[in-house]
Amino acid sequence: MAKRHTEAAIEVFVHGYSAGRSRTFPCEVSRVGPLWLMRDAPRKNPRDYRSEEWIVHDVDPHQADAIVRRHARPSFAVSVVIATGQPDEPIRSAYKALGYRLLRTEGFFVQPLRHIPEPPAVVAIERVTTAERAEQLAKIIRRQPIATNLLGEDAPLRQYVAVDGDAIVGRVRSVEAVGSTWCEAMYVEPSHRRRGIGQALMAKMLSDDRAHGSRCSVLTATHAGALLYPRMGYQQIGTLLIFAPKKQMRS
Repeated sequence: MAKRHTEAAIEVFVHGYSAGRSRTFPCEVSRVGPLWLMRDAPRKNPRDYRSEEWIVHDVDPHQADAIVRRHARPSFAVSVVIATGQPDEPIRSAYKALGYRLLRTEGFFVQPLRHIPEPPAVVAIERVTTAERAEQLAKIIRRQPIATNLLGEDAPLRQYVAVDGDAIVGRVRSVEAVGSTWCEAMYVEPSHRRRGIGQALMAKMLSDDRAHGSRCSVLTATHAGALLYPRMGYQQIGTLLIFAPKKQMRS
């Protein structure tokens, strides 16, 4: 049961994360044997490919490495999901012996949406539904504005902002993926932290997720960011160990 639960969360992760990457260039999701692969769609110039990501869960490191080396483009990372409570040292040692270095670790969290805390909102929390608000956010994050077709009620991507006066001081995004939602890009301006803004953003997002029929919300978090999410009902079900090859493969 625990393995199926983790595998279902991984599927949400790969589809949601790739959808976010697809905002700048299409990112495709596929299965290669027992592994998940997220990589750019074909490009005219191979040098333009972004690093692809392979997701491994409950697969022997030697088997996973053989599959990756056979099919990967030159630039790639391997994210190994280990269940909470499972020792990570054997995985670290195995991938090190196979020629990888550990880049970082991230917590892997799921919120089943049965209970959603209701913290008080100290600033206005709203979903981005207008081109004007989308343009304001785009200037802050230095990205293209959210497309008009993603601002409607039934859009598969929902962007939320915390607004203090006229200023956007926090943001988070929810992406629909295989019947659930992927949470990404959570951020609160340093000047407005420790005031409950992050919790208020998450509460609004999670309530909308449930209202739109999501089974659960999935996210990954650094150790610094992981303090917030359990307060909002997220349960850590695993850890991502993110590896990269010590030597780049030749094209």
